[in-house]
Amino acid sequence: MKQSRPTIADLATYDEIIDVRSPAEFAEDHIPGAINCPVLDDAQRAEVGTIYKQVSPFEAKKIGAAMVSENIARHLRERFLDRPKTWKPLIYCWRGGDRSGSMTTVFRAIGWHAGQLDGGYKAWRTHVIARLQELPGQFQFKVISGATGNAKTRVLQAIGELGEQIIDLESMASHKGSVLGVLPGEPQPSQKSFETALLAKLLTLDPARPLYVEAESRKIGNLHVPDALIECIRNGECLNVDATTEARVEFLLKDYDYFLTLPEFLINRLEALHSLQSRETLSRWQQMIRDAQWPTLVRELLELHYDPLYQRSQNRNFTGMQQLQNFTTDDLSPAGINQLANTIAQSRTAQIA
Repeated sequence: MKQSRPTIADLATYDEIIDVRSPAEFAEDHIPGAINCPVLDDAQRAEVGTIYKQVSPFEAKKIGAAMVSENIARHLRERFLDRPKTWKPLIYCWRGGDRSGSMTTVFRAIGWHAGQLDGGYKAWRTHVIARLQELPGQFQFKVISGATGNAKTRVLQAIGELGEQIIDLESMASHKGSVLGVLPGEPQPSQKSFETALLAKLLTLDPARPLYVEAESRKIGNLHVPDALIECIRNGECLNVDATTEARVEFLLKDYDYFLTLPEFLINRLEALHSLQSRETLSRWQQMIRDAQWPTLVRELLELHYDPLYQRSQNRNFTGMQQLQNFTTDDLSPAGINQLANTIAQSRTAQIA
C-alpha cells in the first residue's frame, strides 16, 4: 500500500522544513521557516533545462542526477550530520517531484523519518491564495485615513506600540504608497513573498479585536494588495487624521529627508506625473528641486497634486468616509503623533464603554 504524502496541514508536525529549489526560487518566496538546500543551484538548473530542450530528456537526467547527488552529499556533510535518528524533516521542491524526491529517498535510506510535501511549493502557494481570500473577512477593520503628509503610517505604528493590533502594509511592502513612495536602495519583496508575509501576520492576530490598518490603494508600488483584504479595508471604519498644511509640510520634509540628498532621483520620479500635471508645472517643480526650495515644493505638491487626488479616490473607494471620525492636529512631531495615537485608541475604548 502506497504511503500517503504529508500535506500543508502537516507542516507543524515536522522538525525542519527543507526547500531544495534553487536559490532564486527560494528568494522569490518560500514556506516560512524553511531553509534552502538546493539540489540544483541556479546555473545548474538552467544547464539541465537547456540540455533537456536542446539534446534530450535522457541526457538531461543523467547530468542532473550527478549534480543532485553531489549537492545532496554536500548538504549532508555541511548541515545534517549532527541530526539524531529521530529527526523528522519535511522536504519540498516546486511541485513535489524529482528534486525533493531525491533528497527524501537518501534521507529515508539513512534512517530519518523524512517526508516529501505533496504538491510541493505549488501546494503552499494555493494555500496562501485561499487563506488570503477568507481570513480578512473575519476582522473588524479600523482604517487610518487622511491625505498625504498626515503621518498615517507613523500614527498606525504608534497605535501598535500601545498594544493594539495593526498591519503595516507599507512597511511590509517596502514602499510609502505614492509615486514618490519608492525607498532608495530598498527593493520591494516579490508579490508572492509579500502575500506569504501577509498570511503569516494575519494568523497571529485575534479576529475578536479590532485591526488597525492604513487606507491604501490596490497597489503599493509594484505590489498588489490581495482583493479580499483591500475590499475589507475599504469597507472599514475610517478614522481620519486631518493636520494643518504647515504641520504636514514640516512632517514630510523630515519623513522624506533622503530626497534632499538625491535631487536627480526626485526629478526623475516626478516624471511619472506627466499624465496628471502640465509640463509647465513639472518644470517648475524640477527647478524648485535644483534650487532646494523644499518647503515651497512640498506645499505645491500637496495642494496641486496629492490633495485633489486624495479627495477623488477616498470618496469613491472608502464607504467608511461617509461616517468618519475626524482627528485634527497642528502637531505631527513624534510627541504629536503619539498623542494622536492615544486619542484614536481611547476613542475605541470610549465606544465600547
